[in-house]
Amino acid sequence: MSQLTEDKKVEVLRGAEFLIRDSEAHNTFIPEEVNEEQMMIRQMVRDFCEVHIYPNYKKIEKQEDNISKKLLGIAGEQGLLSSHIPEEYGGMPLETNTNTIITEEIGRSGSFSVSVAAHTGIGMLPIFYFGNEEQKRKYLPGLCSGQIVVSYCLTEPGSGSDALAAKTKAMPTADGHYLISGQKMWITNAGFADVFIVFAKVDGDKFTAFLVEREREGLSLGAEEDKMGIKGSSTRQVFFENVKVPAENILGEIGKGHLVAFNVLNIGRFKLGVMALGGAKYNAQTAIKYANERQQFGVPISSFGAMQYKLAEQAIRIFASESALYRTSWLLQRKATAMYEAGTSYAEAKLEAAEEYAVECAMLKVIGSEMLDYVVDETVQIHGGNGFSEEFTAARSYRDARINRIFEGTNEINRLLAFSMTMRRAMKGEIDLTGPAWEVQKELAAMPSNTKTEGNWGAEIDALKNLKKIGLMVAGAAVKYQIDGAIDLKKEQEIVINIADIMMDIYTAECLLLRIQKMEIIGKNTETATLMMKVFYNDAVARVSKNAADALSSFAEGDALRMMLNGVKRFTKYETVNVKNARRAIAQKLIDANGYCF
Repeated sequence: MSQLTEDKKVEVLRGAEFLIRDSEAHNTFIPEEVNEEQMMIRQMVRDFCEVHIYPNYKKIEKQEDNISKKLLGIAGEQGLLSSHIPEEYGGMPLETNTNTIITEEIGRSGSFSVSVAAHTGIGMLPIFYFGNEEQKRKYLPGLCSGQIVVSYCLTEPGSGSDALAAKTKAMPTADGHYLISGQKMWITNAGFADVFIVFAKVDGDKFTAFLVEREREGLSLGAEEDKMGIKGSSTRQVFFENVKVPAENILGEIGKGHLVAFNVLNIGRFKLGVMALGGAKYNAQTAIKYANERQQFGVPISSFGAMQYKLAEQAIRIFASESALYRTSWLLQRKATAMYEAGTSYAEAKLEAAEEYAVECAMLKVIGSEMLDYVVDETVQIHGGNGFSEEFTAARSYRDARINRIFEGTNEINRLLAFSMTMRRAMKGEIDLTGPAWEVQKELAAMPSNTKTEGNWGAEIDALKNLKKIGLMVAGAAVKYQIDGAIDLKKEQEIVINIADIMMDIYTAECLLLRIQKMEIIGKNTETATLMMKVFYNDAVARVSKNAADALSSFAEGDALRMMLNGVKRFTKYETVNVKNARRAIAQKLIDANGYCF
């Protein structure tokens, strides 16, 4: 477990505490810090994609010759399925940052990445986190090697986001078994899975997880779904007709299946964001090369300002999202380290770390998936008519990306969760939002200060502080109006989504600033990165201003509304940025490199 115990003495933020506490650049991890071993692992995964995935895209899309299961076996042989599992269960544990690198590179593999994610994430983790010793030793070694594949059966025709409304039942028998009956849908890897994690209600009301082997009598599969994208991922309905399962196949405890179902989603959301990053880099690379090769009016289209805007904006959004993802990777690693050093088991340490940063994981799922959607959309646009042709990779990437805003809880659900989980942490006293929010309210009644931070990135440091004030002001006001009975935030989802979007911009802006400050500390050139940051801040300040005004005007009025809107104006001041020239400079770096180079 040495990978888990390194660098354990640095204090880190608690989950959602970024809203009220500042961080220092030396207390984070950035992609520019990867060591030689991590670079070798990155190259190994990239080589796996080059050799086994890219040449087989057409076969994967058509699901020919059971190819995805065979490729999972090859991935297992190379250790790509086991880097998060201890050695005693057949794994080869690596620390979180290295696992993040592996996940990012797998994200380049299109719909095959869905097969990997479903197997290693929502498939293996419930067994690792909640299985007893016998279950772990029975299943995990084969899952690590890829010799057996697991599938996660939660969604039903009548229960999607409301998973606890499931109707699948597990009725106890006199001989110590359970008879499972029901229907599951949208089940990834179902076509070739050897074991299924199935959620059913014992006696019709106790939500419970079971391990069900494929050969059990009464288990059957529907036809492959004809999907918009990720066609290479097997997706089928799974039917259970009095499937007899022994009591020892209960995963976790009877009536506590919700712990299994929902806790694994935290790390799943984080990994989805990371895979989206890998897919985005792959598509940006494709877009840049095509823009350099495609000529119109006698010159490459990459020389046109409209194309340079697109290339630069792709890079800015990728760079910003990457900053947030790798910072969170570091937070997850440090939390797990602290827990493990305190005597917690390896599995519990990992689970607790993901639960601690559930807010960040929910936000990153949204940030990553929506960033990828922008990138693939503009990659199609840069290709013009060719982008609409299946002869080019842009069309497939466009189709494949769309599911990410639905997977692991829709983006709407994750926005609502980001806010509700933050408020829950505050109510439990895990973070103090009340004190800082009250300080912002007092500042609104005081004369504005003209004090500015001097030195490098002073404008961004001041802007970030002010964005946090807006977040606290809007969230605090919304909660106060709810306490007063003026609104019910459970029924005012638009307001909650406004606040969640503000939170995401704050978190990303801070991660971006910390990354560039850390780059300077370790001696990396920050010129282009600073341009990307300034464009991002310019746009983020405008987005926060609008979201804040929209939220406040939805529940406040009169003098209270005017005072808070004045606060929004005061706290959304940022230096003027020539975004056209900045984007052109960023684009030129990409054009000269003939690929994504940040």
